[in-house]
Amino acid sequence: MSPDDSWGRVCSRGLYSCHWKHASTPKRKRALCWFWVVGVVSLLSLCWMYVCLATFNDRDDVNWEGFANLKRWVNWFMVLIIMSAVLTSYCVLLLLFALVQVALGEPLNLHWLHQATAPFLQLGAVAALTLLSVFVFQGFHVAEETWSKFLIAVIFVTLSAAIFLCPLYIQSPCLIETSKLPEKPKLFGHRGAPMLAPENTMMSFNRSIACGVTAFETDVQLSKDRVPFLMHDNNPGFLRRTTNVKEKFPNKEFSHSSNLTWEELQSLNAGEWFLKTDPYSSVSNLSEEEVETAGNQSIPSLLQLLQLAGQHNISVLFDLYSSNQENDTVDTVNTILSSGIEPSLVLWLPPTKREYVNKTAPGFTQIYDNERDMVNESGGHLNVKYSKFSSEEIRGLRSRNVWVNLWVVNEGWLFSLLWCAGASSVTTNSCHLFKEMDQPNWVMI
Repeated sequence: MSPDDSWGRVCSRGLYSCHWKHASTPKRKRALCWFWVVGVVSLLSLCWMYVCLATFNDRDDVNWEGFANLKRWVNWFMVLIIMSAVLTSYCVLLLLFALVQVALGEPLNLHWLHQATAPFLQLGAVAALTLLSVFVFQGFHVAEETWSKFLIAVIFVTLSAAIFLCPLYIQSPCLIETSKLPEKPKLFGHRGAPMLAPENTMMSFNRSIACGVTAFETDVQLSKDRVPFLMHDNNPGFLRRTTNVKEKFPNKEFSHSSNLTWEELQSLNAGEWFLKTDPYSSVSNLSEEEVETAGNQSIPSLLQLLQLAGQHNISVLFDLYSSNQENDTVDTVNTILSSGIEPSLVLWLPPTKREYVNKTAPGFTQIYDNERDMVNESGGHLNVKYSKFSSEEIRGLRSRNVWVNLWVVNEGWLFSLLWCAGASSVTTNSCHLFKEMDQPNWVMI
């Protein structure tokens, strides 16, 4: 067997180019071009991995967008991750075989199928770069021309330096002495405890109490007969995701909260969807009794939640979803005032008719979703998405005694960073996990 026909060369040649025999007339320039395309796209993986890490906290938003557009509830984020994992394997293996080709001195004749897909590959890792470095070194020694060696060396050293030295330029709020660590952020239960029970149900809010939450976060809409009730989804997705409304009222329109009376809403099952779809892969952790309870949940009224909050001295923060904000604001305020809850426990967020709310219920705590309105109205409480402010901005706000609540925070690493930055509280689906944290995941002195 000639050196060109050894099993290693044949396998590498075949997997990379689908040419099992040694090519007699390699298209060198085109081959090198595709090699660099594959290499560059593979190294972009670090950016993609960072994006995946950051967006994992917001996987519910991805799933909701999928549902809103396709009207079908599945774990769309997991679909995305699986597709990315497949592309990762393909990308890394393709680059591996390309470097093996270089090490063996084989021509880089990339097969047309790889050429068609290579520009869309976006994954890889630092470990892959480290493992593949041996082949780069071999390619450096095999290269005959000086400019080729110089180009390989410069590119590899530059990329390696960028990848391995970038942590030196990373600033973290957790670079702090333990004695100066801010107080642990308070926990707001996002629609209750949706990882432990169906969201926006009494079971969910009761489970969040066991997590030690200091506030219930929810969403309020009004029924046809003007009863405020708890439901997040509105307009095109109203009731379809979290209830059996399609089966219960197959011939009735239900695109808005005012399409159904409170009696009709109460007849819906708001828990079976949780057991069927298992949105957080947590159903298996429930006891038989908890499964039975979850499967028999109904839509709660705002009054029910206020009574529960008053019994346990827990605040209530909510958005108001409707097409008739002014009238709904009046009815919602009246419901709250008649519930008997301590007014200071009501964290009023809806901006519509805030002046009326201040006059009618001066004891409510006014919450703002942007700093400008808060400053203009001499407020002191903010409720914003966690990515709205940097660590320095959070610290600056806290130094001015501004209460900063950040939503929605579900991952331990993100909670740790916001803890170190001094966040006052976080709205979370993971209250049962954060309750157990006595300190951030890391504190670097």
